[in-house]
Amino acid sequence: MVGVKNISAPYIYVCTRMRVRKAKLLPKEEYMRMLNMSLPEITRLIGETEYKQEIDELATTFKGIDLIEVALSWNLAKEYQKIQEITPGNLKQFTQAYLRRWDIQNVLTILRGKMQGVKAGKIKEILVPAGSLDANVLDRLLPEESIERIIDALKGHRMYPVLAREYPYAKESGSLSRMENELYKQFYAEILAEGEGGIKGGNLFLDFIKLDIDIKNIKTLFRLRADTFKEDARDMHIIGGALSVTNFANLNNIDDQGEFIDQLKAKIRQKLLLSLLEDMRTEKTIRDVEVRLTRVQLEQMERMSKRNPISIHPILVYLEKKKYEVFNLRALARGKESKLPSEKIAEYLVV
Repeated sequence: MVGVKNISAPYIYVCTRMRVRKAKLLPKEEYMRMLNMSLPEITRLIGETEYKQEIDELATTFKGIDLIEVALSWNLAKEYQKIQEITPGNLKQFTQAYLRRWDIQNVLTILRGKMQGVKAGKIKEILVPAGSLDANVLDRLLPEESIERIIDALKGHRMYPVLAREYPYAKESGSLSRMENELYKQFYAEILAEGEGGIKGGNLFLDFIKLDIDIKNIKTLFRLRADTFKEDARDMHIIGGALSVTNFANLNNIDDQGEFIDQLKAKIRQKLLLSLLEDMRTEKTIRDVEVRLTRVQLEQMERMSKRNPISIHPILVYLEKKKYEVFNLRALARGKESKLPSEKIAEYLVV
């Protein structure tokens, strides 16, 4: 019995810490308040929260929107790195696997920045070194003069084969969309394999990942509908969720919205998601669809976490909610900087 207690104590500790951290995230009411504030007022408010250290440290170097952008990125990266340090055993392996998605986001941010002629310093402001590529590696990529050299510098990394294979098409088309899709397909295949590898707790990790895949595939289907994309959509499908590649392609070929919703609901099991899909029989903007799907995903993840309080679930819920807090604060700051009306900014918030 003592041995069991000793094994479980670190797990109980880290899951409790995640709940404490989650309780400190900004509530919906704070975002509503910020919608009525100016950018300097928002900066002051953020400086009184968990972002105080970063705001104070960076205030002498950056101002306005740049100060908020860099402070948010620094805080998120430091928080994610801290969580990896305190997470024990199998939970650490699953956490690190999940956070490898940031490698994709960071590399694509650098590549897109280079394509658009953005200065290295501006690109660096929004990088979040939370995956296997640390700040030193990313710093070495930023000064490279061409996309080819950036990709060559990643030789040996798990992403390199996809980057090298997809770059000719990206160069010809001027778009990194297919490359991005292929990188995420590889990412999900790898972390599904880790969850299925017989490690204790892998089944709970898989539940989380499969929900993530379902939401991503459904978002893609709605995006394809909005773009009236009629070619074979199979390449856009991510394997591992409720929708097979055949289901996905067939759904993409349905023109009638009601029939599309009926067929999609027949493949989905989560009650929250079924309820949301029913509400989407009337046409919505793609932005509205994506935000609402994200909200349902977070709510479903929260329910999974409550059912399994000492597992990978509380950690992953916090990682996602923290990410969306940063996303919301960034959307608020950018919206204010662009002088968008408050009601328009509110549409982008995941609360």
